Amino acid sequence: MNKYLKKVISKVSYYDLDVKNNFRRIRKTKNLLSPGPISINYETLDLEIKSFDDYLVPIRAFKPKVLTGAEKVIIYFHGGGWVIGNIDNYSRICMNLSKNTNTVVLSVDYRLAPEYKFPIGLQDCYYAVKSICENAEKFGFKRDDVVLMGDSAGGNLAAALSLMLRDKNEYIPQKQILVYPSTYNDHSANSPFKSVRDFGTDYILTAKRICDYMELYASSKEDFDNPYFAPLISENLYNQPDTLVLTAWYDPLRDEGEAYAQKLWKFGNKVTCKRVFDTIHGFLGLPAASRQMNRTYHYINQFLS
Repeated sequence: MNKYLKKVISKVSYYDLDVKNNFRRIRKTKNLLSPGPISINYETLDLEIKSFDDYLVPIRAFKPKVLTGAEKVIIYFHGGGWVIGNIDNYSRICMNLSKNTNTVVLSVDYRLAPEYKFPIGLQDCYYAVKSICENAEKFGFKRDDVVLMGDSAGGNLAAALSLMLRDKNEYIPQKQILVYPSTYNDHSANSPFKSVRDFGTDYILTAKRICDYMELYASSKEDFDNPYFAPLISENLYNQPDTLVLTAWYDPLRDEGEAYAQKLWKFGNKVTCKRVFDTIHGFLGLPAASRQMNRTYHYINQFLS
């Protein structure tokens, strides 16, 4: 990484807000910085799907106005530590994803912690995916076209959802894409992963912030030992979708994402794992034309095809 860029990132990381006491302020700031009106080159459709308690989960569909024979539909779960983020914040990412992979992207606005703690957000995602797959023909595609995808906390939700669908003996999408996913339950100094120690202070997403997010997400201490909360601790990873794991080079979550890919492979699943060069956590927000995102879309398109 360029030494001057690294110095700037380190300076920004120094001012690490207390997430537990400032999550509302962080949300407000992120919402103010959300992209403006949707590009005229895209079409969007907003709909709602009923969750377990009759809550209507907002879904936003993205597709380019010129879509050439798309074969896949990506159901997307946004990041933000289960606490921050929404479909408006992720509009630019989902539009670029749709354009550069020639897919329809369905972004799921699951409920956030700490107002709605584990497993409510996961349940929202479950009911959204279940309904979309069961009604695929009405949406104009086949359920085998569905791909689960999420970044960071959204990658955690995608991985956990695949486990939940298997355990419920329900239809599991054939592919999933996990981008710098959170998969483990310990990001303290006791973490077994070197990346937590190497990149846990000076690269925007700090180990402290990860711990804060997880504590806000959890309903109880027992949740930390639940595979739906931390998929890497699962003792059974059989019968999972073909998986692409993308990790960021300078990311405290890097090693646990790669460990999850390796564990999936050991259980007999088809797995591709790529570490994207010269990146930090959150690189999906980079311009679509950047070297890093060109490489990322190349990996995704190879996997989808």
